[in-house]
Amino acid sequence: MKFARVSVLLRRVGCVVSIGSWVFAGAQCGFAQTASAGPDRAHIDEVLRGLHRGRGVGQVAVSPDGARLSWIEGGRGGGEIRVAPLNDLKSSEKVTAGKAGQSCRESDPTWAPDSKEIAFLSDCGGNGQFNVYVSGADGSGVRQVSDLKGYVHEPAFSPDGRKIAFLYVEGATRPAGALAAMKPPSGVIGEDGVEVQRVAEVEASASAAAAVMVSPATLHAYEFDWAPDSKELAYIAAEPPGENNWWVAKLYRQEAGGEAKTILAPAEVKGPLHELQIAVPRWSPDGKAIAFIGGLMSDQGSTGGDVWIVSAQGGEPRDLTQGRPTSPAWVEWGDDEHLFVSELAGGNNQLIRLHLEGERTGEGKVSFGSPIFSIPGMVGDGRWSHSLSSTADRSVFVFSASTFAKAPEIYAAKPGTVMTSGLEGVMQLSHFNDGVEPGWGKAVSLNWKSDSFHVQGWLLLPANYDPGKKYPLVVEVHGGPASAVQASWGGRGGVSAPGLSALGYFVLQPNPRGSYGQGEAFTQANRKDFGYGDLRDILKGVDTVEAQYPIDPNRVGITGWSYGGFMTMFAVTQTKRFKAAVAGAGLSNWQSYYGENSIDQWMIPYFGASVYDDPAVYAKSSAINFIKQAHTPTLVVVGDRDGECPAPQSYEFWHALRDEHVPTQLVIYPNEGHGFVNPEHRRDVMDRAVEWFARYMP
Repeated sequence: MKFARVSVLLRRVGCVVSIGSWVFAGAQCGFAQTASAGPDRAHIDEVLRGLHRGRGVGQVAVSPDGARLSWIEGGRGGGEIRVAPLNDLKSSEKVTAGKAGQSCRESDPTWAPDSKEIAFLSDCGGNGQFNVYVSGADGSGVRQVSDLKGYVHEPAFSPDGRKIAFLYVEGATRPAGALAAMKPPSGVIGEDGVEVQRVAEVEASASAAAAVMVSPATLHAYEFDWAPDSKELAYIAAEPPGENNWWVAKLYRQEAGGEAKTILAPAEVKGPLHELQIAVPRWSPDGKAIAFIGGLMSDQGSTGGDVWIVSAQGGEPRDLTQGRPTSPAWVEWGDDEHLFVSELAGGNNQLIRLHLEGERTGEGKVSFGSPIFSIPGMVGDGRWSHSLSSTADRSVFVFSASTFAKAPEIYAAKPGTVMTSGLEGVMQLSHFNDGVEPGWGKAVSLNWKSDSFHVQGWLLLPANYDPGKKYPLVVEVHGGPASAVQASWGGRGGVSAPGLSALGYFVLQPNPRGSYGQGEAFTQANRKDFGYGDLRDILKGVDTVEAQYPIDPNRVGITGWSYGGFMTMFAVTQTKRFKAAVAGAGLSNWQSYYGENSIDQWMIPYFGASVYDDPAVYAKSSAINFIKQAHTPTLVVVGDRDGECPAPQSYEFWHALRDEHVPTQLVIYPNEGHGFVNPEHRRDVMDRAVEWFARYMP
């Protein structure tokens, strides 16, 4: 679809966005309103700066023998690697490939099986290229083992310690995945410039060696696991393009130098896994079975479903957690009869141990132990969703955790130890953020009934809450839809719930049907029903908040990103409950969206058919078809290179609102994909949202 060059006047300061060439000029414009005419900009700036108080913790990894811990101070994209004895993090040493005074980005620390060395990624070699390095456990003897030219991540030693495998896109121009900004379209679409992520490896003793490709160029690999004998790999892969085909990926196994063998193809199996998604493949210690997570998942990396197991030779998979009212996301074998499962249960992250008796892939008995920990917060080791780092004997699990009230720290849990729930029930290893207090209000986990479902959500009270006053409320709907809001520290990209709380708003973050945390049936409950049952769940949540807290019903707004952006667009066409809206990277027309996005494969499991086979099911959830019912002032923001929720969807919604004389603005950000990476753009989104709510919910 081509657009004529149309200029969008931003009422705030007369800034112009040129839609035809996707040029954004608003970031340089500033705010024209004075304090008396709008929000106090100086106060807002001060509040938003306070959202990032405290030190960040990136990936954490405990050594297999449990003696040492490595972690990253900084973000997952790269920071400073520290290594220390597990029981004394204060005496840490820096591990780096850089020379004295050299500033490098380093990430993905992973321990050798004998705990004597640590591998990591570093761009110290120059040109921004990350390579694999290996050093002694004390940071000595650092050497570069790979010579790569492309995108690399997720290094992992083979069980015998001789090789390091990783995911690699040779000659990459962008990170792999649909969240990153898409390349500007040119050439033969879908054929030219397709970048394939493969499993590659190098010898751990090598010196700046070229990568040896393991998986074939005809498959885009997403995750992998070494076989216990170090002779094979299991991986999840699909035909290119990779950003579109994860939803139809298969499970493969492959020997070095051999051919890829299909173990499981969800599109070909019968039963509840048919045409759904798979993730986190894990070989059993005896090499005879592979466990994985399977279920309805709307995004790679946002994992949830049931724990499944299949013979390493192939065959029918078995659901080990069928009917369990939780959402497992990560699994690791303890021994051939036990699996450790990291899962979301309501608003809590928890770790359980699952016991298999008898035939594992047949009709053997499955039993569940009590949670090893259950924490109302964000938990993980920084690799994948809900992943945990553990010792070789699984006697210790290490992770970072935070809540709305507690800044990130590193913790450990020991199976078999009697622990209470919450952070008080695990061992705190770090004290990076002692004394750091939140700048936002108290968080409350709420539960309410909607239709036949029990729905959970988080409510942030305003900072300095006074029950004698009336307050505005903003509903923030998460992305996904297969995802969930989890309690965590600080503000992130887009519209920040803690930021709004700090500025005096109640903020409701619901987990309606379609979310993780209540079991697979709940996650699948919005199939063919986007915008209806899930919106009823959200509105019931608003009712619950208004019944318990002093909310001004004339000052209720809604916002969200991705699926949350769609829900924002759809909600303002279905109800007059919301007085202002901010839609980030939303979807306004499912019928046109099907032909515009780069990830159409995700839609088939949700809608049951393609738009060409069943256009009506797409039409009934399209906000554009109800635009005559929209009256809510709506700010619309999106990245110009968003492949998941392309900018034309936001343009279409803004254009329709404008024609209906509904107050609206459209802001398009240059060189941004679905997840914004430019901090100035993320901040600008928040600035504009704050002003929008202040203007229309005064």
